Amino acid sequence: MPRYCTFCEIVAGRLPSRKIHEEDDILVFRNRLDWFPVQIMLIPTQHMTQQELWESGDLMARIGNLAVELGEEMCPNGYRIVSNFGQDALQTQFHAHVHLIGGADLGLYVGGPIPYY
Repeated sequence: MPRYCTFCEIVAGRLPSRKIHEEDDILVFRNRLDWFPVQIMLIPTQHMTQQELWESGDLMARIGNLAVELGEEMCPNGYRIVSNFGQDALQTQFHAHVHLIGGADLGLYVGGPIPYY
């Protein structure tokens, strides 16, 4: 485990968070960033990497199901579930996590022309 982990500090209650949901092995809280009306984090309470979370089977399935449930409840017009891996994806926290964002038109994933279907 790294010497200091912001998310481990949140799980331990040593840093404040605006909790939305809590289980023994999952914590959901509002992201301190406010780029979107809904911006929440779903994390395992145990420190692990993104890859370990995605390979965890039941834990990842439960986090995914919870993300969908909260997305449907909080963002009825649509939402994104995002997980960043590494420097090129701008991952800044190395405690595994999944972002749920929505509550507004999120636009394109990246710049470029709007695809036609």
